[in-house]
Amino acid sequence: MKINIKHDLLPVTSFILVFAFVAFLFAPTPSVYAQGQSKSASDGGSAKLIGAGLAFGLAGAGAGIGLGFVGAAGLAAISDNPKMQSRVFIFVGIVESIAIYGIVMMFIILGQ
Repeated sequence: MKINIKHDLLPVTSFILVFAFVAFLFAPTPSVYAQGQSKSASDGGSAKLIGAGLAFGLAGAGAGIGLGFVGAAGLAAISDNPKMQSRVFIFVGIVESIAIYGIVMMFIILGQ
């Protein structure tokens, strides 16, 4: 079974782009008042939250996509040879470690 990555990921990518556009379109605009700069605007706290969210979200999304491919191939390998089960679990663990790295990076970013 040949997997064509360009055509298989096209619906996922288009859904993400449409969802991001709609979320940006309907996002509430913040009120702007003429006052001095507050301390919360200059400490970069919002940038930390955005960075932590991106680190965890992209790592989780990448691990999910990778786990789909590894899981499908692993089930096919196990159905052919049941002795391959331990090796498949190792590969699944390697792919899931990407999400754990994302969580660790999120906590490092928020801890600064």
